[in-house]
Amino acid sequence: MRIGVEQRRARLARRHLLAVRGATAIDAAEAMVALHATDPATVHLAIVARQRVADGVGVERALYEDRALVRMLGMRRTMFVVPADLVPVVQEACTRDVAARLRRGLVQHLGQVDKSGAWLSEVEDAVAAALNARGSATAAQLAEDEPRLRTALVYAPDKSYGTTSFITTRVLGLLAADGRIVRGRPRGSWLSGQYLWCMLNDWLPDQAVWSAEAARVELARRWLYTYGPAPVADLRWWTGWTATQTKKALAAIEPAEVDLDGVPGIALPDDLEPVPSPDPWVALLPGLDSTPIGWQAREWFLGGHGPALFDRTGNVGPTVWADGRIVGGWGQRGDGEVVVEVLDDVGKEVLTAIEAEAARLQSWLGDTCVTPRFRTPLERKLSE
Repeated sequence: MRIGVEQRRARLARRHLLAVRGATAIDAAEAMVALHATDPATVHLAIVARQRVADGVGVERALYEDRALVRMLGMRRTMFVVPADLVPVVQEACTRDVAARLRRGLVQHLGQVDKSGAWLSEVEDAVAAALNARGSATAAQLAEDEPRLRTALVYAPDKSYGTTSFITTRVLGLLAADGRIVRGRPRGSWLSGQYLWCMLNDWLPDQAVWSAEAARVELARRWLYTYGPAPVADLRWWTGWTATQTKKALAAIEPAEVDLDGVPGIALPDDLEPVPSPDPWVALLPGLDSTPIGWQAREWFLGGHGPALFDRTGNVGPTVWADGRIVGGWGQRGDGEVVVEVLDDVGKEVLTAIEAEAARLQSWLGDTCVTPRFRTPLERKLSE
């Protein structure tokens, strides 16, 4: 069965809440499976882009009051914000393996100061006990309670850029990856990457229990609904799974094999009916948005714009979309003005719609200026 690029773009438009927007932050997160959160600003901007009425206060409420959305390390050792019910799924499907790799790396590095894996476990337990006693704490407060967090390691000792730093961040990251602690409220605004730490069982009690195998099946099913049809390689890349893990998860789903304009792909077996094309639409998505990095193979919506919109390590900057494809990028000048550059000939009506969308974003941002954590060529140019 053939599913062409126009049908893929129609699905993207509807299922990513870009042509027909949702109401709440939870709508956006559930639609995308997970929201990329390496850059804290991405979360709010990605949600607002998918809301009928921009509601930054609602994003904060979902994250820190209702705790319906949770920030966690997930696929490809990357930070995401996920719906609360998906936390144990991502934990078992992806993060558990990530934690094992993080632990091996830290134990190996601790050999530099003659510390063992058993020593690391003692430190972790002491930190968890201190955090449990406090209820919530900063990294600095936990280092006061457990001085071993200030154990220093040398990085790249033979290089001119070598440096020394404490193990605090790595130990807290490992505790989070093991599902023991969680990032709570930021210490600053929604642009801040510094968080209070909390015990996960206090922050999100009564989590469901998933096996790794069942969790991978569930995550693959959700990804295929949102991002499919797609090549198997895209699923494997997005999840960070091994070939064996990917194959086993898909065997339980029994996906349909489809032809993506000459490229072999898969789709959910009950998701083969055509999706109606939506009305014309445009969107301004932030750097590291989950839509442009939902696939490894992006030619069908990116075209030849990669060099302008991605950095050298594959991080995407702010993008402008029209009818299922990227047509340009956007940025902010020093005074906060949102500026757009269109890279394709899209016609007057689309240009007018893009200008209106830029004005909508400007209205929500006000005088807040967002500098993406990963700068890309076009964004740098527009910010001058």
